Amino acid sequence: MPDGLFDLTGRTALVTGSTRGIGYALARGLLAAGARVVVHGRDAERAATAAADLATTSGAVTLPVAFDVTAAAAVDDGIARVEAEWGTPDILVNNAGVQRRAPLLDFTVADWNELVATNLTSAFLVSQRVGGGMVDRGSGKIVMIGSVQSRLARPGIATNPGGTAQAPAGAPNAVRLVIAAGNAIAGLPYSYGGGHGSFQASAYDCSGSISYALAAAGLVSSPMASGPFMSWGDPGPGRWITVYANAGHAFMVVAGWRFDTSALGAGGTRWTRSMRPTGGFVARHPPGL
Repeated sequence: MPDGLFDLTGRTALVTGSTRGIGYALARGLLAAGARVVVHGRDAERAATAAADLATTSGAVTLPVAFDVTAAAAVDDGIARVEAEWGTPDILVNNAGVQRRAPLLDFTVADWNELVATNLTSAFLVSQRVGGGMVDRGSGKIVMIGSVQSRLARPGIATNPGGTAQAPAGAPNAVRLVIAAGNAIAGLPYSYGGGHGSFQASAYDCSGSISYALAAAGLVSSPMASGPFMSWGDPGPGRWITVYANAGHAFMVVAGWRFDTSALGAGGTRWTRSMRPTGGFVARHPPGL
């Protein structure tokens, strides 16, 4: 962690669905806090690639493991492999999930069953299997990742979209890292000055949010206020990332997604596909992006 907020040195964490997106960002954060992380996915090759990338960028230790979180036998086998290497995890993060976008009347039973199995049953199966070892040891933490869709309904979406952004195919790794970090704090509340004393906070203001996301890709080294973003980077809009700033507010557009605390006011997350007028803002972008 940038400021040593807490120390997980010597702890083992398993993050389901951590080959990309929010899970990948969570794994990176746990590694930064000193934990060794089991990187999980359904596809063994993707899990191995993500684990290697995280180990390289963090200098920490990772362990790739692939298994189907919706099948009890597969979960039992997968956790047994983790236990054989590292023992029972100290921390389990149930992050694996899918989304299916369709109006209620068009939603199929097959899609519904897959969604429930992946987003709900998986958390039960993995928690039950890992929880047994935690009980025997007398310690452990289980973290459940939920969605803003539990309190936010949207027309045309019958099921959980997560309130997150998705990097398009071919996006540079820096863009993927910025989006993943933005996803990690997308639903956190607004607080004036939040994220300025430290990258790690429970609430963020506009520029604090942008600083956190950009820091994940090494594009800023410390939290920035809105004003300094007016002279940050290179002038004008970028191909992938553009920060729009004035003395009182800042927002960011990443691969067509607007990342803006003002979007929270509509009951959503910081991410939105709708744009806003840019008059009165200075456009800046990171070099090469």
